[in-house]
Amino acid sequence: MSAFPRLQRLRDDHAPALLAFERENRAYFAASVPDRGDLYFEHFADRHAALLAEQAAGLHHFHLLMDEGGEVLGRVNLVDVAAGSAELGYRMAERAAGRGLATAAVGGICALAAAEYGLTSLRAVTTLDNAGSRAVLERTGFTPCGEIEMDGRPGLRFVRALRPARG
Repeated sequence: MSAFPRLQRLRDDHAPALLAFERENRAYFAASVPDRGDLYFEHFADRHAALLAEQAAGLHHFHLLMDEGGEVLGRVNLVDVAAGSAELGYRMAERAAGRGLATAAVGGICALAAAEYGLTSLRAVTTLDNAGSRAVLERTGFTPCGEIEMDGRPGLRFVRALRPARG
């Protein structure tokens, strides 16, 4: 990936840009995933602080895909880190869709997961009707490993083994 856009580990000073991203894309996201709800936005500062504390404890690794102007183009997160594995979650801004940024960001986070966080595998889930998300996962080396139900909709579970970082 070129210098911009780039993945950045979530920091306290990202809060305003992240909140703007979530507000600007709320309707777009709600078309494919459950809405975060009004309380998410009303208590954003508290939630942001809690995420940073969980990240500091090693429970999760949160990242933002930022453009050269400091605006958030997407989120790429590794959650529920345990036993060398984590679950991947991501969302891209509507204005970033269709540009290959999700594929680049997921590929980048897979490399980071192995090299920086010592993870050996990642899991992900998506609904069957989210063809874009399925395509990103498949292009970045994830393979389907089972059917699931997500919020009453049929979906797929994916997995990807990671190569250990060379020492």
